[in-house]
Amino acid sequence: MADLYRGWDLHVDFGVRHPAFYMLMYGTVQPGRRPPAADEAHALLVTLLGRAAEAGRPRVPVKQATLVIHAATTGATLALIGEEPAERDLTTSARLRDAVIASLTTDPPALSGSDLASRAPALDAALETALTTGGPLRDTEAALLAASRVPNP
Repeated sequence: MADLYRGWDLHVDFGVRHPAFYMLMYGTVQPGRRPPAADEAHALLVTLLGRAAEAGRPRVPVKQATLVIHAATTGATLALIGEEPAERDLTTSARLRDAVIASLTTDPPALSGSDLASRAPALDAALETALTTGGPLRDTEAALLAASRVPNP
């Protein structure tokens, strides 16, 4: 989780320090296409959220959390870039970061909790990660799991 917070801050810091590069990476994206540097940042975010899923932290599937965090960090960074440097208040980003991450994650799971219902969200998030990233599943296992999943409404 600390890496997720740190990653948010590094993302925003990079954009504020290098606004022209940031605009090239995130301001001129065509649907379905991102610059390679943005793809690398996206892959890193998926990895961080996958690790959080392994620890049972997400409230939502990794794919959804990735979209929410990407939208929030990009929006925060573009908003800060648009302000005069002397007027920039980076606490805005920190507040947004804390609110977004808190809305997407749970407190660390209690080690003593053994009922299936309390572990279901973490299992669902871990399985979603395995399906979207290739995870530790064999191709046949992933296909079977994908075929048996019921879409979230």
